[in-house]
Amino acid sequence: MSSPDSPSAPDDLPAVAPQLRSLRRGAALTLEAAARAAGLSPAHLSRLETGGRQPSLPMLLALARVYGTTVSELLGETVADRDAVVRADRMEPTRAGGWTYWQAGASGRGMQALRVHVPHGSQGDIVRVHPGEEWLHVLRGRLRLRLGDTAHLLGPGDSAHFDSLTPHRLAAQDPDGVDLLFVHTLLQSPTAALCLGPTPGETS
Repeated sequence: MSSPDSPSAPDDLPAVAPQLRSLRRGAALTLEAAARAAGLSPAHLSRLETGGRQPSLPMLLALARVYGTTVSELLGETVADRDAVVRADRMEPTRAGGWTYWQAGASGRGMQALRVHVPHGSQGDIVRVHPGEEWLHVLRGRLRLRLGDTAHLLGPGDSAHFDSLTPHRLAAQDPDGVDLLFVHTLLQSPTAALCLGPTPGETS
């Protein structure tokens, strides 16, 4: 994938630029308001909308949250049917901010379900605060979860369900990392922020 500062190739993601502009206008957001909510500069978002830059996955996820839609819609993809079953061999890994994600639910829903691997030492210092709710379940390893001023250590089989406006941090306790099932709500809100931590150099 191109670096954040390099122009996108014409055939890389041809539907992204017009979709970004159309969805922003459909959400009745100015360029400045949408950029602020997604953690981007107005100039950067403008270049994404005109095809001057290719968005990274964290940017697409952030903009999808702001516009109350899915990454699939941002990419101009249409899904004829929302399958109730997601087969293991159809789950393609996506990496962002050091974490690895597997989509574990259908797109276009009111919640997003993911299987997540959190490596040791990755994003452990990032505090997240955003609208919505989150539910997570530890599959393997141990998770250090801080909610507000309270620290928790979760092991396999443990779960947590909390309001995402509570400042929270997630980190792997052990060198092998931790595997989670993770569900969070997708809210149409101009103040919604990406639950993934920012990738250095991708939000300016």
